[in-house]
Amino acid sequence: MPQDIVIIGAVALGPKAACRFKRLEPDSHVTMLDQTNLIAYGGCGIPYLISGDVSDPDQLQSTSFYMLRDEDFFKHAKDIDVMTNTRAMSIDRKKKTVLVQNVLNGGEKTLPYDKLVLATGSKPRRLSIPGNDLHGIFTVSGLNEAIAIKQEVAEGKVEKAVIIGAGAIGLEMAEALADLWGIETAVVEILDQVLPGIISPNLARMLQYNMEKNEISFCLKEKVERFEGENRVKAVITDKRTLNADLVIMAVGVTPNSVLAREAGLKVSSAGAIVVNKKLQTSDPNIYAGGDCIELTNLITRKPGYWPLGSLANRQGRVIGTNLAGGKAEFEGAVGSFVIKLFETSVASAGLSIETATKKGFDAVSAFVVQFDRAHFYPEKDLLYMELVVENGTGRVLGIQGLGPKSEGVALLISVTLNCPIPHRFHLQWILQMPWVTLLKISWLGKTG
Repeated sequence: MPQDIVIIGAVALGPKAACRFKRLEPDSHVTMLDQTNLIAYGGCGIPYLISGDVSDPDQLQSTSFYMLRDEDFFKHAKDIDVMTNTRAMSIDRKKKTVLVQNVLNGGEKTLPYDKLVLATGSKPRRLSIPGNDLHGIFTVSGLNEAIAIKQEVAEGKVEKAVIIGAGAIGLEMAEALADLWGIETAVVEILDQVLPGIISPNLARMLQYNMEKNEISFCLKEKVERFEGENRVKAVITDKRTLNADLVIMAVGVTPNSVLAREAGLKVSSAGAIVVNKKLQTSDPNIYAGGDCIELTNLITRKPGYWPLGSLANRQGRVIGTNLAGGKAEFEGAVGSFVIKLFETSVASAGLSIETATKKGFDAVSAFVVQFDRAHFYPEKDLLYMELVVENGTGRVLGIQGLGPKSEGVALLISVTLNCPIPHRFHLQWILQMPWVTLLKISWLGKTG
């Protein structure tokens, strides 16, 4: 029997779930809504848009065949209705309806559903300090804000920029501003290393050094206390110094956007994320959720984790689309894999760093090795720096991180180690049979006896 499906959120998970479902149930009706005017874009490409490597925002919304994924595309190519500039106000689970409002004219209407999908994403954190409402202070919350940042830069309004936060987004934004635009850029981080909690201090120092060679400065173990300026930001005041700035980007993390779910009485975790089962159903079996608004099982610790990653959102969208049509697909969890390019360096990680593993209660040891990304006799080769984290005694692999040249080498080794289906009974022994890991094997055995 045909169904009415309503999907709230149309960036990553929403379009994937909608298209997957329509392939399985072409006679059913799908309505997808988003509170902004830009949908179905690749958020991971935002730093490249700001840097100028991607010249036009449409490129982030286009298919590989250069078709713009807008309302007309989904209507005529996918038979999916899209309502942009439309915000979901409330969910009536008894009546199975969603009250929506047009953000431009305030008009409201009610959408009935048989099944509902929440793809509400995340909200950027903002520092609650004096001056945070000055012009020139941004987060990177979506494509519209990225366009605004690029416009500020392209119009010559920015000579000095300060990035707050040395996580992946902060570092990518620092590269985007300093690389092609030549903007004097500083990164402020309250902790004592870049990518805290993701890579070890050793790798972090190497990465920081590589970025400093590209004229990005770092202010670690510093707390931002206030912003100064009249109408527009002019300076960032930390507990140690004053940094002049025409542009500030807050990259201090995100929180799950679960307000709608909580108000509808759905189960939400203490961390604010929507709780789902392996089929990505919420506590109401007629409502699914995925992407940045949910918590997942950490496949290393077996405890709840939170990973706001577009790659996971797309995979979850396919699971939800299948299950909307009566399938039994499951999403087991994640290990938190990621890879980013920073100038000519790639850094990647999966699982736990040695510091994080210890904090989580594991008796963990690590091995740090240096090896070529190709055979030693190959004329074009470079060095890879790898750190493997294992559980002492059992040999269970807990994580791996790597840094190397801008090539596929680091990402492939990380992917092979923790993202391929490893037979559970083999753990480290299975991995140690791989030829590329010989040096890691020697180092780890030498370190643990």
